[in-house]
Amino acid sequence: MKKNHLLAKWLNDDLSEEELAAFQASPDFEKYQKIKNYTEHLTVDDLDENAMLADILKQKKETPKVIPLYKTWFFRAAAIFVLALGVMFVFKMLVPQTETADFGEKTTFALPDNSEVVLNSGSEIHYKKWNWDHNRHLELKGEAYFKVAKGKRFEVETRLGKVTVLGTQFNVKTRKNRFDIVCYEGRVKVNYQDKEILLTHGQGVSFENGNQIEMNTNSSKPEWINSQISFCKENIRTILDEVERQYNISIELNLKDTTALFTGKLPAENLDTALQIISTTYHLEVQKVSKNKIIIGEK
Repeated sequence: MKKNHLLAKWLNDDLSEEELAAFQASPDFEKYQKIKNYTEHLTVDDLDENAMLADILKQKKETPKVIPLYKTWFFRAAAIFVLALGVMFVFKMLVPQTETADFGEKTTFALPDNSEVVLNSGSEIHYKKWNWDHNRHLELKGEAYFKVAKGKRFEVETRLGKVTVLGTQFNVKTRKNRFDIVCYEGRVKVNYQDKEILLTHGQGVSFENGNQIEMNTNSSKPEWINSQISFCKENIRTILDEVERQYNISIELNLKDTTALFTGKLPAENLDTALQIISTTYHLEVQKVSKNKIIIGEK
């Protein structure tokens, strides 16, 4: 503390001769002297406080510019994107979904409740995803095999009739005026015109032009799933129509009497064998005009 006091007095030239002699004899005096000599050359301008205040007041005050978020390009793009997603979601949920199987093809897909559907060649299905858990309804054109998830009411609508089920496996087929239903598991209720029929495991029924044909099966699924075409009391034109669908070909039939009925199976992956069975059964002649066109007529 005494040393600092002497330093302050020395800087102010207030030391007595004895104090100055003692201070100059101290080991730090040379360092203090160099600092004093250096600072004596430094000058600081006088601070004009009034002038500084005047300069500050002259400066123009600008109000910060606020750009609304919705006017920025980024927000606009984001808004359009979100809107597009919303529209796509609503469209996908409300607009009927369509699944198809072209000639010569089969299509397998899952419904919203994970029920499995296999479409046979030349068939299509329409359904809506919206509220599916409470309205499990679809429209079928052609033939399809269903493995329905356990749950609520399930309906298959066709132009010839309706099939209602609750957790089961069944096949529905509509071709021209014929309506076929086979139950492979559980139970199905069939509505055709003014009739209502209940089918259980292994039972089937066909309707055509007002006629009803009952059938039974030991199979666990439709034969066409395993690449075979099965017929029950069907005429040759109906048989050839199905062959056309399975092989994606065109068949011209030159036959006067087409009323004879056929019950049996045809392969769906060997056209030559299928045509040979047909020609032998009906005593007909098969002529291949091109790769995709065949003419069948009397011998």
